[in-house]
Amino acid sequence: MVLFELILVLLLVAVALTAVARWLQVPYPALLALAGVGIAFLPFAPTVEIDPELAMALFIAPALLDAAYDASLRDMVRYRLPLALLALGAVLFTAALVALAGWSVAGLPLAAAVALGAIVAPPDAVAAVTVLGQFKVPYRITALVEGEGLLNDATALLVYRIAVAAAAGSIAFTSAVPIIALATIGSVIGGYFLGRVSLLLLPRVRDPASSTVLQFASTFGVWLLADRAGLSPIITIVVYAITIARKAPREMPARNRVSSYSVWETAVFVLNVLAFVFMGLQARIIVSRMADSGGLLHPFTFAAMVVAIVILSRFVWVLATGALARALGSERIIPREEPLSFKGDLVVAWCGMRGLITLAAAFALPFDFPGRDPIVLAAFSVVLTTLVLQGVTLRWLLALLRLEADGPVQREVSKARVAIMEAAMETVSGGNTDAAAMLRSEYEARRAVAENVDEAQGGTEHDHLRLNAIKRQRDVLEKLRAEGTIGDQAYHTLEEELDWAELAASPAGRFQPLNTSGA
Repeated sequence: MVLFELILVLLLVAVALTAVARWLQVPYPALLALAGVGIAFLPFAPTVEIDPELAMALFIAPALLDAAYDASLRDMVRYRLPLALLALGAVLFTAALVALAGWSVAGLPLAAAVALGAIVAPPDAVAAVTVLGQFKVPYRITALVEGEGLLNDATALLVYRIAVAAAAGSIAFTSAVPIIALATIGSVIGGYFLGRVSLLLLPRVRDPASSTVLQFASTFGVWLLADRAGLSPIITIVVYAITIARKAPREMPARNRVSSYSVWETAVFVLNVLAFVFMGLQARIIVSRMADSGGLLHPFTFAAMVVAIVILSRFVWVLATGALARALGSERIIPREEPLSFKGDLVVAWCGMRGLITLAAAFALPFDFPGRDPIVLAAFSVVLTTLVLQGVTLRWLLALLRLEADGPVQREVSKARVAIMEAAMETVSGGNTDAAAMLRSEYEARRAVAENVDEAQGGTEHDHLRLNAIKRQRDVLEKLRAEGTIGDQAYHTLEEELDWAELAASPAGRFQPLNTSGA
């Protein structure tokens, strides 16, 4: 019961921390990490050790699906070489250096040292994208960080699973290559097949609540099925999500989409909070055990060494490969209209914060895993340091570098919006009724705004007028219920209608309404 109460309190604290993070313009995971460490010093904090098998499925499966669902296949193909250098090269380079330090300095068995390297190698894009979204930066930077955050998880966690199995004696490193190849091919096929099966089921569920539950159940089901079949759950989930993302939005009702997007965003946020809560609770247990067994100086020194290797290795790799790309000619690496620059490489190198995946992988180590306590402590230290140090200072770096935004997304939105407005106008072009005339004027106004790239994400004057009118409608609706003129059932029916109208009049990609004060 104490744990349940503590989680409730920390969820409320997390909500407050997100408000503080927005005010300070820093990623909220950085503040969550600090709050998680603070838990270790609470005298009444309970003793909790999460089941390793549960940790991987609970924390990683939803987070991976959420990220993969939004992934851009076009960007992955467009930036395939720099993404490969980051998602494969940088991850393996960092993992190898950390493993070497763990084996030679900390005396970890080779398999355990490799597992540690795989745990701390993959950066988490959530914190970086949170900050990048607050600044106008070249689209290539955001695309690389987001794409890397998805693909590097698959690379690192595949190495992680091989290392854990090798430590348990079930396989040898010499047989890892064919196992990885078979697991990768099978996972791609399995993820695509399961995605097609889900596409047969999801559109048939019309109720929003049932649809959302089915999405979560299928996500965990795909993970567990892949794990039981000896495939890579990570690759399977990624392929599964990308498969359904290409078709499901067109097949699902709008009500289901609005509901599921909100629920998934909330679920991933809650998982981040819980991960940092468990981080603090486990850190307390681990520190206590190590203090009793042989002191804390060596474990903390080793953790500091791992943190330094993780940060420096990324800078070395990204800046070195960037310099090599410029020497060879940037058009060989990325399209000619988006040349590489040292400033861009510096930002990508700085976006090396670790987060949920690293925490979940550390939790998932078996309790009898060799060197588990120093490994978990090092992983926690990497997450905390990178989130706080790099996450908080990223906005200052962006302000200092003053990168110029290229705005490809705005141009694409403008072009597509003009096309869909013209398609809508064609459907009412022959109508002579007042309703048809009003609808034509609305689409004409929206097309006029869409033709202006700078205002492609903004609202028309028609939208502002509608939002002001909806605000007045809500006031009247509240008054009618307060007076007893209508009951709660009628109130909620009309409230839902106004909610949909407000979403229709709000800027694309946002649930918040426009400023209706006339400013």
